[in-house]
Amino acid sequence: MEDDSNHFSKPETPNTMKAEAEVEERDPESNSSLSEPLLKRNRTLSSNPLALVGATVSHIESLDYEINENDLFKHDWRSRSKVQVLQYIFLKWTLAFLVGLLTGLIATLINLAIENIAGYKFLAIVGFIKEERYLSGLVFFTGVNFVLTLVAAVLCVCFAPTAAGPGIPEIKAYLNGVDTPDMFGATTLLVKIVGSIGAVSAGLDLGKEGPLVHIGSCIASLLGQGGPDNYRLKWRWLRYFNNDRDRRDIITAGCSSGVCAAFRSPVGGVLFALEEVATWWRSALLWRTFFSTAVVVVVLRTFIEICNSGNCGLFGTGGLIIFDVSDVKVSYQAMDIFPVIIIGIIGGLLGSLYNHLLHKILRIYNLINQKGKLHKLLLALSVSLFTSVCQYCLPFLAQCKACDPSFPEVCPTNDRSGNFKQFNCPDGYYNDLATLLLTTNDDAVRNIFSSNTPSEFQYTSILIFFALYCILGLITFGIAVPSGLFLPIILMGSGYGRLLSMLLGSYTNLDQGLYAVLGAASLMAGSMRMTVSVCVIFLELTNNLLLLPITMIVLLIAKTVGDSFNPSIYEIILELKGLPFLDANPEPWMRNLTIGELANAKSPAVTLSGVEKVSRIVDVLKNTTHNAFPIVDQDVPVPGTVITGATELHGLILRAHLVQALKKKWFLAEKRRTDDWEVQKKFNWVELSERELKIEQVAVAHDEMEMYMDLHPLTNTTPYTVVESMSVAKAMVLFRQVGLRHMLIVPKYQGAGVPAVVGILTRQDLRAYNILTVFPHLATHKVQQKHK
Repeated sequence: MEDDSNHFSKPETPNTMKAEAEVEERDPESNSSLSEPLLKRNRTLSSNPLALVGATVSHIESLDYEINENDLFKHDWRSRSKVQVLQYIFLKWTLAFLVGLLTGLIATLINLAIENIAGYKFLAIVGFIKEERYLSGLVFFTGVNFVLTLVAAVLCVCFAPTAAGPGIPEIKAYLNGVDTPDMFGATTLLVKIVGSIGAVSAGLDLGKEGPLVHIGSCIASLLGQGGPDNYRLKWRWLRYFNNDRDRRDIITAGCSSGVCAAFRSPVGGVLFALEEVATWWRSALLWRTFFSTAVVVVVLRTFIEICNSGNCGLFGTGGLIIFDVSDVKVSYQAMDIFPVIIIGIIGGLLGSLYNHLLHKILRIYNLINQKGKLHKLLLALSVSLFTSVCQYCLPFLAQCKACDPSFPEVCPTNDRSGNFKQFNCPDGYYNDLATLLLTTNDDAVRNIFSSNTPSEFQYTSILIFFALYCILGLITFGIAVPSGLFLPIILMGSGYGRLLSMLLGSYTNLDQGLYAVLGAASLMAGSMRMTVSVCVIFLELTNNLLLLPITMIVLLIAKTVGDSFNPSIYEIILELKGLPFLDANPEPWMRNLTIGELANAKSPAVTLSGVEKVSRIVDVLKNTTHNAFPIVDQDVPVPGTVITGATELHGLILRAHLVQALKKKWFLAEKRRTDDWEVQKKFNWVELSERELKIEQVAVAHDEMEMYMDLHPLTNTTPYTVVESMSVAKAMVLFRQVGLRHMLIVPKYQGAGVPAVVGILTRQDLRAYNILTVFPHLATHKVQQKHK
């Protein structure tokens, strides 16, 4: 596949990818027979390992979150002193602190850059407007935005395709157990930072909130692994984090810190990670993520105080906070519940409609992006030109309004911020549509959320604003620049919320600014299907507990209505990209199928003996792409009895450990088991965490092929096993909640001639689409259950 593949997969992603995989690729998790040609096997229950990560087609494998309890791990665990245990705990908290500190600093840098670049741009536009050089202003405005978009798009297309988009779906897949290559590298981080500054400064309908989540995760990943891949620190303390399990925890903290940096909401950041992206959670992780977000808030507050003294250039009173209606006195009565319910219903309907239309748009973008890098650039630049022309020209359609002496702010204003921009109006008048369009997206949100301004905006202006951002929200997401979904949804939701408040007029006591806030919340719940985290974020920003009841009602109604039509927007993107995400709830028809039947649909599992010949191991590694192999010993005496000739399932050994053993020449001249001291002299636990080495990089001499390897010390003796009679639904819940990569299936009946292992379940085997390709009759049950 080409590196410049499209941002999203083909419209017929599952079928297309399945066909490609059967012809060209190998499934890294499938069980294949060694006796058949590798590219011509009939792989009944398998799926293709290709998926779109960011904007690049990548080979997808799962992550090893399970603790590998082999002899070396047990020895390392027993030999750890109290000092080493304290080092491990101290380093976890230190990394959590550094994640919060760096995320807060980078978020501040991004905000300062965006506010100053956009500020000088709008000041220049004010000069053109004052001189009535409207055409020159249009050329300057579109030209600057064009250049800024070009910088962001070139960086994403040419240097870091994974930096395009929000990155949240890939992070969600990673925390679910899917390895997402190149998502957390140093290049991706740098491109994400610079690209976000360029794209947001260009006035595109996207925000820095989604990219900040990705930036926080990149920082966490780089700290946990000691730096970029080619320049890693080999500090001995960092050896504790050289595993997928601890890396998952620190990336979760980075994700929470990113949300906190975007909304200045520490509790909301933790709940966002818990509700939306994290699959696995525990109390210790809760404390560390909360600590990281607390550090972020301290950093942001420090810089807000510095900037308030005028040391940040054109940085205004906002920037680090997206909206604030804390000064509003909330008062509502029982009759106000009906407009609140209407907001929730409309938010759910619009959210599901937005998801549906965005799905269609992304499929169309795929056809364009497939043609290469140039077409990706042209698409991004076309969207930039359209956005700039609309933002500059549409305010000319609005009628000038006279300034009201009761306005608390200066009216009109010619600065880049303020609620009453003069634009093309005479002195004493302002252009309300220019107030919303010719400003940064953050300032637009603050303006439309402004309280105690019932007569500030006209119906037509709000209607044009809402229609424009509905269009921009659909066509902007998916272009090759760092982008987020939070801000487009907030802008659309606030638009229809304010419009609804104007239509209701005297029938409600709620402030129009609060209607805009509730509209934004309802659309976020209707599209993203988040409730608890959004509620807490809004409460932390408004600092008003009186909003809690109506906010909860709006969110619950909007989510319920949206769930009736389609999945959340992130689930739709995960499906488009082909990422094998395991949902929390299995399909009802999965209870009608056992994992034993799944195992029968696959080729027999490839097993190894505890003391195996080198030639056999090399042959297995070269001719299969399995990540793990069961270790089965024959003719084993049963301890405590006189019975001999039993079959023992010793455990499961990983491919990476076999390759490490071959690299270190762990060879025996005779077929025997080794002693503990021999193993500890040759291996250490840290080395077994390495995953980069491939079998093609290891050279084995001809005479070494006839030697033996003792695999017992490297074998995980406590793998998760399930009986073949278990339902697929139950197995899927166990697989997801424990965070497994492999699940051994053992027979229900024991006896002579019965194999010790029936098969191995992997993530791909438990995906509903893959199962239905092998058992199409279950699709009939699926349709019947939907109509019940």
